[in-house]
Amino acid sequence: MNRSDLAPLIDHTVLGPATTPDDVRMTLDEAQQYGMNACVPPYALELAVEYAPEVTLMTVVGFPHGHHDPAVKRDEGVTAWRAGADELDVVLNVGRLKAGEDDAVRDELAELVAAVPIPVKVIIETALLTDAEKRRACEAAAAADATMVKTSTGFADGGATVDDVALMSEFLPVKASGGIGSYDEAVAMLEAGADRIGASSGVAILEGAPTQA
Repeated sequence: MNRSDLAPLIDHTVLGPATTPDDVRMTLDEAQQYGMNACVPPYALELAVEYAPEVTLMTVVGFPHGHHDPAVKRDEGVTAWRAGADELDVVLNVGRLKAGEDDAVRDELAELVAAVPIPVKVIIETALLTDAEKRRACEAAAAADATMVKTSTGFADGGATVDDVALMSEFLPVKASGGIGSYDEAVAMLEAGADRIGASSGVAILEGAPTQA
């Protein structure tokens, strides 16, 4: 896959706990230069919209652990949409899923999806789940009418794997995220069934891609 085809599939990400406005601007500069999307912290959305209005922007909801009250997640998503987010990446409540409260997990996600007119991707944090739990998480996301499922926040030990992407792609389109740092790794995820790549290493990934087919 050449660089120009790959770039729009990458959500160039800056979500570390010490992320500054200058970090956000640098990420947006790189996204503009290479033709990537950008994922920024919620506080930086208004800055990002003003600084790089042509870049497709996303932010996170319930990040990084997913333990927020459902109403807080809904309000956080609505606030982000109104601030200019084009897409939302919401963290599923892993604890409730593990407790078998699948209906509550689904309902929480559905409430957010219904509250905003933009795509919602559900982060299921694959490193913390068994395969059976991954399937239940994806089923909940699909039942809530989410747009995509996403592997990882990047904050739990372990990130995206080709096996997880293949499993998740049976349910919804997949955003592979967590530990993807090279062109070869990104292509492996796409070949396994991913539709999008989330990475803080977007530039490194694209620099490794051929410029022509």
